[in-house]
Amino acid sequence: MSTLSHPELQTPVPSPCVSLCKMDKATGLCEGCMRTIDEIIAWSKSDDDYKRAVWKEIRRRESELDFG
Repeated sequence: MSTLSHPELQTPVPSPCVSLCKMDKATGLCEGCMRTIDEIIAWSKSDDDYKRAVWKEIRRRESELDFG
């Protein structure tokens, strides 16, 4: 499994930000990175375990939500 295709496996864990910062009112998620505002705010001060948990949640959201 490549760490490039799975950023949550990297150390340090990279941000999921793709510079498309727009919060969706219906879901409460950023349309670019699929994080909540609280996750975005907490990111820079969080440890890798928290960041990996956020990445896991992003993957779950990607599989359940359709922004199309």
